[in-house]
Amino acid sequence: MSKLTLTTQTSSPGEAALIEKGAREGFYRELGPKHSVLFSQRGGTLLVTFENLDHVVSRTEDQLPWGYSLAEKNNWSILGLMAREWSWYRDECVLNFFDELRASGFFKDFERVIFYGASMGAYAACAFSSASPGADVIAISPQATLDRGIASWETRYRKAWRRNFSNRYGFAPDEVRTANQVILVFDPASQLDAMHAALFRGDNITHISCRFMGHRIMSLWGTMGVLKEAASCLLKPEPDIVEFRQLMRKRYASPRYQKELLAQVITRRRDDLIVRLCMAVLSRRGAPHFRHALRDARSRLAVKRK
Repeated sequence: MSKLTLTTQTSSPGEAALIEKGAREGFYRELGPKHSVLFSQRGGTLLVTFENLDHVVSRTEDQLPWGYSLAEKNNWSILGLMAREWSWYRDECVLNFFDELRASGFFKDFERVIFYGASMGAYAACAFSSASPGADVIAISPQATLDRGIASWETRYRKAWRRNFSNRYGFAPDEVRTANQVILVFDPASQLDAMHAALFRGDNITHISCRFMGHRIMSLWGTMGVLKEAASCLLKPEPDIVEFRQLMRKRYASPRYQKELLAQVITRRRDDLIVRLCMAVLSRRGAPHFRHALRDARSRLAVKRK
């Protein structure tokens, strides 16, 4: 394994599990005040993930990156990048770290490298994949850039607009050109996400539609109980799209998905579809929100028939 500078700085008590894992299995390193990274070395496949450190410390039972247990189960190595805020990983220390990895030949020690992330993490997975040409990329609800000169239509993430997206590892669609395959999972009914996805073009790009799942697709998979199974389908060397689609059928029983779908048909003013959807949901569970929507839709339809 190529040598890196593995300095661990003073960290908060909540990061004790990360530091302990790093000391035993690879390294844990802080990248300036806003980012850190855990490396755990196992087999010849390396999973590179991007997450929010607050989520790791407060929302996971083992206080380890989400992908850690998945990597451990598959005997994969993992390089887990964590941000302390919505930084989009644009701090110079993070860019320098990937420069260091590339220059040291770190990625060349692995038979397969996979970059994986969702939303901000999906942007980072795409953007930094160029540090390991030939890698696979799995990006859930990715952004291409927040550069105001390119994506002035992007109205979210205002706090990140001031960050530099024009320097190295900046424009994600350019950075994935050297990747082996790029799987983009997004909701085409979510206009802004669809616009970002449209900026990714090339023979190595595969767009997978998860219509009406909204932006927080991975979170929805969690409520559906298929998060790790869905990720595993996409992480295979040849993604199993058939099995993935079968797992997605469970969305129909998800209250959150039902609400997303209701919001869409209400926006489209399709009272006939509102009635059908609400009746289907109410036949399976009590749902006051759907009962009210059903009443209102029926009232509007009655007026139209007069």
